[in-house]
Amino acid sequence: MTVTLFDQFLSPTLFKVPLIAIALIIPWLLHHVVTTRFSSERLLSVKKVSVSTLTKHIFQPLGPLGHKWALLFVSLFMFLITLNVLGLLPYTFTPTTQLSLTFSLALPLWLATVLIGFRLDTTRALAHMLPQGTPPLLIPVLIIIETISVMIRPLALAVRLMANLTAGHLLIHLISTGVFLLTSMMPMTAILALMLLGLLTLLEIAVAVIQAYVFVLLLSLYLLENV
Repeated sequence: MTVTLFDQFLSPTLFKVPLIAIALIIPWLLHHVVTTRFSSERLLSVKKVSVSTLTKHIFQPLGPLGHKWALLFVSLFMFLITLNVLGLLPYTFTPTTQLSLTFSLALPLWLATVLIGFRLDTTRALAHMLPQGTPPLLIPVLIIIETISVMIRPLALAVRLMANLTAGHLLIHLISTGVFLLTSMMPMTAILALMLLGLLTLLEIAVAVIQAYVFVLLLSLYLLENV
């Protein structure tokens, strides 16, 4: 059987049963349950500070209607960041490298923001399709272009998250393979490649956090246009 670099992104199976469901459940088991008791754990303190900072930056431009989405967006951010970081561990699987998962997250949330915009103010929602002061001859063309740009947003969200994580995983896989092959032939080169691999791993951790933040931030911007 021919093995390719992209085989690492296939959903693992056990007795021909896909294990992606377990990979999606594990992140929720790692987070603390909110209680009224005082907790001095450092990890929980860092989590609280991160969530409060995220909420402040994302929801500050939004009005009271947008603040109702805070719990959903923060939960989505924690879910994505946990999936992305866990996927960097050895012998693990990253579900967010699957376009089917990222698109299934992006499509309903984007559609919800659009439907809310039409429900609150249909005229204002349709006004986004045509910039003010457009020459009459360009009106049909601009309406088509703006409609396509709006309709393609969920696909762009999904591909952005999937492509960035996939590219990073491929680079880590290629460099780690090179380190393994060069260890016996060129030890000094292997050490340099190993140092590069360490730096790349740190970069990938940052990318895992940033991509989760960007995914939620773009959704909040779509919501801002409609509330």
